[in-house]
Amino acid sequence: MIRPISLDCAIWELTLRCNLRCTHCGSSAGQARPDELTTEEAFRMCEGLASVGCKEVSLMGGEPLLREDFVAISKCVVQLGMKLSIVSNGLLIAQHVDSIQQLKPEVVGISLDGMRDTHETIRGQGTWARAVKAIDLLKARGVPTTVITTVSKLNYKDLPEMRELLRSKDVNWQIQTAMPFGNFRKEQTLSPEEFYSTALFIAKERIRGKQDRIRVAGAHCYGYFSKVLPGCSWDGCTAGISTIGITSNGGIVGCLSMGNDRYFEGNVRDRAFADIWSDPGAFPYTRKFSREQLGENCTGCKYGAKCEGGCNSVSLALTGKMHNNPHCFYSIEKRLKRSL
Repeated sequence: MIRPISLDCAIWELTLRCNLRCTHCGSSAGQARPDELTTEEAFRMCEGLASVGCKEVSLMGGEPLLREDFVAISKCVVQLGMKLSIVSNGLLIAQHVDSIQQLKPEVVGISLDGMRDTHETIRGQGTWARAVKAIDLLKARGVPTTVITTVSKLNYKDLPEMRELLRSKDVNWQIQTAMPFGNFRKEQTLSPEEFYSTALFIAKERIRGKQDRIRVAGAHCYGYFSKVLPGCSWDGCTAGISTIGITSNGGIVGCLSMGNDRYFEGNVRDRAFADIWSDPGAFPYTRKFSREQLGENCTGCKYGAKCEGGCNSVSLALTGKMHNNPHCFYSIEKRLKRSL
């Protein structure tokens, strides 16, 4: 089945420069790329996104607030009629909260990866209190805020205690899994059973959240087609269908989580974004998917044609192939049933 192509969200790595060196960082962020887009080039990038009807632009990094032209680029996004979201580690929010409030973003995501000791093992000493302060500052200014937690063997046991911390803050909470690329070591990846246990936690908290004013969601890496957990339908990887990634030097990829140096469709310095997006040969792994592309974990599955093998970034990280995601609720539940 051919899916309709319509750009809902562009995930833009505004800079690779970062003031942290997190152990799970898939981008291995730290130093800016030597050839990052200039302010004028960034404005043209915004215009290109608007020209194809992009609905939302999510600015991330690295740490996007380290760019001196962050506010100017954000204003350009908003003035062109697109929704703005921001993802930050929280360390610079206090200096920029006035500007962020004036931009009226759809949401600001703040990374919080555990309680104090765990978070600081991952992100560095002194970072936990500043991230929590950033959440409080944003909420005090009426800025919609999401806490983003990237789970691994290092921190998944902190989730219940984090819930108690966040329940009074009236925030959204997005939980996603760390995958073995960039700085992250494979042995720290959640096992299928640990992955499933975090999914059970998410499902339980989504039910409890109706009373406790905390809205918990699993990211795109959580799925698919559970017989136990609610809301697990999946219509295939969205890379190049409704989402794209932009590297800080203008590279266009289906998804930044598939690795910034892979699967380039072009660079906006060489071709207009609209031409890259509308190229009939672009993003073939999703736009031209066929059931024959399913890997050994997914071939023969009754959901294969619809699911298309799950999240391709997880599939690539764990198996080296697309359309082959082993972290699938349906397959995990089948294995658990056999073991019982």
